[in-house]
Amino acid sequence: MYTVLGSTKNRTLRVIWTLEELGVSYDQVVGDPASAEVKALNPTGKVPALILEGEILPDSVAIMTFLSDRHNALTFPAGSVERLRMDGHIQFLLEEFDSLLWVAAKNSFINPVDRRAPEVKPVLKWEFERSLTRLEERLQGEFLMGDTFTIADILAVHCLNWAFNAKFPDASEALKGYAKRCRGRDAYKRAVADR
Repeated sequence: MYTVLGSTKNRTLRVIWTLEELGVSYDQVVGDPASAEVKALNPTGKVPALILEGEILPDSVAIMTFLSDRHNALTFPAGSVERLRMDGHIQFLLEEFDSLLWVAAKNSFINPVDRRAPEVKPVLKWEFERSLTRLEERLQGEFLMGDTFTIADILAVHCLNWAFNAKFPDASEALKGYAKRCRGRDAYKRAVADR
């Protein structure tokens, strides 16, 4: 049995969505980063975290990769060209989307006020907008990997959702359609439902 720490208001959604897609059972301890609920189980207070066999395993993409490998779904075999391409999408999304959104968040409300640099946000938004075109070019049909839905799609849609909420540049109609298709999946609907 898996236990997931965190709420679907943050990167924990990626892990919950992955588990829902896999159809495996799990428990969720809902809590914000550094909340008492989370710190009681994970002294660092970081979310998401996966508790498995007494170990606390952090980092959303690492957890998603572990789960998809372990359950042989939402991924491709290690050493295959398809896995290389999927991992390339994931690295692109982490470098060009997640990192920009995270730096913007830290300079908006996470860092102490005297450690924020709000003047960086226009540059981050400019970089993000350029990357939207590159993401659209990566679509190979319905999903990033053609007809196969993978953890790369979960990461991409989570970043697109985050960008919308952070008032980052708007995605193209093609990317909006892609995100809507992914959000229309039953597993996504279960993941975002109140638990």
